[in-house]
Amino acid sequence: MADPKGFLNHGREVAKSRPVDVRLKDWNEVYVPGSLLPIISKQASRCMDCGIPFCHNGCPLGNLIPEWNDYAYREDWAAASERLHATNNFPEFTGRLCPAPCESACVLGINQPAVTIKNVEVSIIDKAWDSGDVEPQVPERLSGKTVAVIGSGPAGLAAAQQLTRAGHTVAVYERADRIGGLLRYGIPEFKMEKRHINRRIEQMRAEGTRFRTGIEIGRDLKATDLKKRYDAVVIAAGATTARDLPVPGRELKGVYQAMEYLPLANKVQEGDYVTSPISAEGKHVVVIGGGDTGADCVGTAHRQGAASVTQLEIMPRPGEDRAPHQPWPTFPMLYKVTSAHEEGGERVYSVSTTHFEGDEDGNVQWLHLTEVEFIDGKLTSKPGTERKIPAQLVTLAMGFTGTDRENGVVEQFGLDLDERGNIARDADFQTNVPGVFVAGDAGRGQSLIVWAIAEGRSAARGCDRFLTGASDLPAPIKPTDRSLMV
Repeated sequence: MADPKGFLNHGREVAKSRPVDVRLKDWNEVYVPGSLLPIISKQASRCMDCGIPFCHNGCPLGNLIPEWNDYAYREDWAAASERLHATNNFPEFTGRLCPAPCESACVLGINQPAVTIKNVEVSIIDKAWDSGDVEPQVPERLSGKTVAVIGSGPAGLAAAQQLTRAGHTVAVYERADRIGGLLRYGIPEFKMEKRHINRRIEQMRAEGTRFRTGIEIGRDLKATDLKKRYDAVVIAAGATTARDLPVPGRELKGVYQAMEYLPLANKVQEGDYVTSPISAEGKHVVVIGGGDTGADCVGTAHRQGAASVTQLEIMPRPGEDRAPHQPWPTFPMLYKVTSAHEEGGERVYSVSTTHFEGDEDGNVQWLHLTEVEFIDGKLTSKPGTERKIPAQLVTLAMGFTGTDRENGVVEQFGLDLDERGNIARDADFQTNVPGVFVAGDAGRGQSLIVWAIAEGRSAARGCDRFLTGASDLPAPIKPTDRSLMV
């Protein structure tokens, strides 16, 4: 145990954010660089090394949290990094992007603020990179087997790294022009600077993983041809089919899916554009959808100089305390203020869009909405609550409905789907087609980055066993696992 009295002697402290007026002038990460290291040892000491560490079950990766908390408390950063990487290929991603279900399951969180597990995690990995403790792990021998991974998001990268380290020759196919999937083009720079992805890619290249960008399987290369070229295939293409809003005026110019809007802002940071082709500058912006993607749109609009930003959510505002049906240690749905919300804008709950109104040139100008309420378990419009708000740029951030069916991958492979429309798989993450595996959102549906990495690691084990008859790779989860998530 790090410090038997740590949780009594120290309160919870989190990373300091840069002032709003400062960070809105750039796209760098919102946190003050280096602000965690002076406090992280004390924060790690708050871990009680519980007899039953529920944080393990709260995290799909099964992270060895009490162990690396103890090493962080003692400032043994090399040992902490080793324990961190034992279960997680990319802790610098999860430490920045994960909503931390592990903290919701922290035993200390029953009656005190939970341990800052996420902050400890990111401190360990940042220190490890700075100290040179993160090195390529080149396999001692090659198996002679080849694997193609479709998609380079967290699930695809995790599967590729595990399979490469097992000795297989792995090629990652990505339809975009750069590796990273939604990590690259869906996550704004102010949440995670892309240098963190770039150095992981270089590590993976040094280990032997090969990357093929600008190739969409199903269109540029038939899935059947890919299957012939490789001994196994792992599909980690995500759930990229966005949920649409079929209301009058949807066709107006200025109404976009979030994943049409966000990638262009990231391409500006990559140097592809001077300014985004879809910019919020000087416009009244409305974001439809109250989740993390919606918050990303809010923060992006602020930095582009929007005249106003309004975020709409059809569901009621969550409470600030656990609801009775979401007891510890489950992951509760709570009212959350992200860094983007700290920067301004208005959040409106329990409203539904009825239609858009445009000008004579076909540009959206107004969004009409109505308040809604639950009646007999159904969302129903409240009479007399209709109104309109200015909207010159609208982004739809209402989630995703499943993997891309337009490129033909599902049909060309002949894959079965489950009752939710995701690619079906067995206990080894193998589809109905022998040698074809699926990991991440493509098989699970839209989910968290920790689930994506956990699925990539587990699918890699199934794939390794298919290729060699056995596997020493870890498998943190089963395809049906939901852990403590609700």
